[in-house]
Amino acid sequence: MASPRSKIASVDPVWDQIKHDAQKAAADEPLIGGFVHATILHHTSIEKALSYRIAAKLSSNEMSMMVVREIVDQAYADEPGLVEAARADLVAIYERDPACHRLLQPILYFKGYQAVQAYRVSHYLWARGQRDLAYFFQMRVSEIFGVDIHPGARMGKGIMIDHAHSIVIGETAVVGDNVSMLHSVTLGGTGKEEEDRHPKIGDGVLIGAGAKVLGNIKIGHCSRIAAGSVVLEEVPPCKTVAGIPARIVGEAGCDQPSISMNHMLGPWSE
Repeated sequence: MASPRSKIASVDPVWDQIKHDAQKAAADEPLIGGFVHATILHHTSIEKALSYRIAAKLSSNEMSMMVVREIVDQAYADEPGLVEAARADLVAIYERDPACHRLLQPILYFKGYQAVQAYRVSHYLWARGQRDLAYFFQMRVSEIFGVDIHPGARMGKGIMIDHAHSIVIGETAVVGDNVSMLHSVTLGGTGKEEEDRHPKIGDGVLIGAGAKVLGNIKIGHCSRIAAGSVVLEEVPPCKTVAGIPARIVGEAGCDQPSISMNHMLGPWSE
């Protein structure tokens, strides 16, 4: 018969694994023990750890860590979907990024994960009409992580932004579930229009490094955009596009390109 302690531990296996990873990291490298304890082991849940981490990264002389953390805690309390999305993003990175060996890593070290979680809070603020506070979060995310996601943009769950340097996502962009993108991706507009002007990215899309998707165009579910491409026209589902301007060069090659993370053009190989 399982003990009460084991039952409690099994309630949240993701958080249990993160704490286990943190304990091992602190034991293996005592010099980061204080950092690991402050960021993970002093907290009772993944949302408390995330609010601490986001506040530690975004705080400045202009807004204290205590105030930022209160904002994030309130967002998580009001909107449980933010924590659900944070978990999905974490698992997505662990499953798709070969450089991620522990669930602990994205929370501590991966600026793509941290930036997306901070964006999610800014989007919550934007939707509540707290526009200036949302802009403040956007500004700090851009300054700290080099990731500029407008708080009005809408992003699904299971998002992985690998390396996450020089990412730009515009105000009316929509990103579906289980999307993966590499560094230097732009989801931008094509002019000065103030209406719906940014791309709509379907579920399961893989966007290669340096790709630019411009204008109010649809990128079909489970498609692939090759590295360095400039996409100016709609992309049907399950296709691969490449070039400047991008053209269809073949099928996507698999059911879930964002999960397989295969960027190679040409015949698909398992």
